[in-house]
Amino acid sequence: MNENITRARGEHPFGLTWLSRLDGAHPEMLMNFGVLRMRRGETYTTEEPLEKAALLVYGKVRFAWNGREHTEDRANCFDVPPTALHADRETAFTLTCLSEEAEINLLSTENGKAFGSRLYLPADTPDEFRGAGLMRETSTRIVRTIFDDRNAPDANLVLGEVIGFPGKWSSYPPHHHPQPEIYYYKTNPANGFGYGELGEDVVKVHNNDTVFIQPGLTHPHCTAPGYALWYLWAIRHLDGCRYRSPDYPVFIEEHNWVMAPGSRYWGDPKEE
Repeated sequence: MNENITRARGEHPFGLTWLSRLDGAHPEMLMNFGVLRMRRGETYTTEEPLEKAALLVYGKVRFAWNGREHTEDRANCFDVPPTALHADRETAFTLTCLSEEAEINLLSTENGKAFGSRLYLPADTPDEFRGAGLMRETSTRIVRTIFDDRNAPDANLVLGEVIGFPGKWSSYPPHHHPQPEIYYYKTNPANGFGYGELGEDVVKVHNNDTVFIQPGLTHPHCTAPGYALWYLWAIRHLDGCRYRSPDYPVFIEEHNWVMAPGSRYWGDPKEE
């Protein structure tokens, strides 16, 4: 059994399922991560004195914080860009489910800075087709970086989404970084699967599985033909070692050539 993956084996139950905790499971991730499933009319409130984020995966949810409210209806996480609330340790928020059901991903971590709050809407996170035009499109994927050092310099979290197209690679070429990272997966259709690398190990990932990426492990992965693979990715900055370009991620040098424009691969027509 690989301790770096938690298998859902179906849907997570309604209510809040914590998958990593600062004082419990996977403390080396340095962040809490949980899946919150709600039914119509249910509410969830957090006042924990931590930096926190709530990412709407699907459903209609009302966000309420600091005397403000916003309602967002996300049909699914594949076709619709994300909505996420990001708040500091001094900010409480309440989530209310307004659809038959909804799923929200919750993250939190230690951070003594007071930076307020921000609600990121779909228009704030347009699709980036990373890898387009390279590697015969075998690693083209949609990347949605919700917040990082560019727009949240006082945060200790980095949050985003990726969608891998059927039969293609993601997080490629192989790369690593010293900061811990969490991947949480959805497949489309739901019976799909993919394979993720964790250093020299490979794990098979299914709908609702969670992978805990230890510092320094390479972590590219691929999607089975016929299926799409969405995943949340969350990184915890380290004190004195923040996750930011150009320092991180670190790509494995021997494979960097595949990203160079004009690179030729086996099977390409021979040059005249």
